[in-house]
Amino acid sequence: MKRKIVKIDEAKCNGCGLCIEACHEGALQLVNGKARLVSEAYCDGLGDCLPECPVGAITIEEREAAVFDQSAVPRNLVPPCSTGAGHSCPGSQIRIREEKAASAPQTATPAAPLRSELKQWPCQIKLAPVNAPFFDGADLLIAADCTAFAYANLHQDFMQGHVTLIGCPKLDDTDYSEKLAAIFQAHDLNSVTVLRMEVPCCGGLVNAVKQALLKSGKLVPWQVVTITVDGLAKP
Repeated sequence: MKRKIVKIDEAKCNGCGLCIEACHEGALQLVNGKARLVSEAYCDGLGDCLPECPVGAITIEEREAAVFDQSAVPRNLVPPCSTGAGHSCPGSQIRIREEKAASAPQTATPAAPLRSELKQWPCQIKLAPVNAPFFDGADLLIAADCTAFAYANLHQDFMQGHVTLIGCPKLDDTDYSEKLAAIFQAHDLNSVTVLRMEVPCCGGLVNAVKQALLKSGKLVPWQVVTITVDGLAKP
């Protein structure tokens, strides 16, 4: 249908993030330092974001666009977070890291430190927006927080080539299954790997993924890998 919808001039955008905070529908996110309309269905076309843009990078145009879907908005909003200075929290702003060519296993030296294999930001399950573009066609790694400290070669052995989400069901005291189910429903994932510790509380992470897959109705290949407290990986 033809309707009013926002248009962003990325050449003008300075990445301040003010429009992200002003958009009540979660239609805008920062991607590679620029504001971007992540889904036409989340934009109501009313333009609350316009007055917030200090460089005039946002306008309203009338064109063919997907119908505004009010029912989809709540699940896609990023949890409230603010720096207290009128800007969106950097912890919830989308960043997609530059792809690196596959290479032989790395060896750290003083002159050439190991590089991070984290492909995107944010990586916390609670902060990652459901509609983030980096989930499309991804091999998803869902890792317990402690695995990064228990397993020395986590980046090369598990994170390489994956989009990584981390969390701790015990410390966060939350049910991840609803958030993960929304992510599974909104994107076509290639695979899901759950990386947990051998301690009992990590069973909550596995159960959340299992429930999320059932709720989503998606048939996604998935596996669980356990890291021992001695730092070993076992299927």
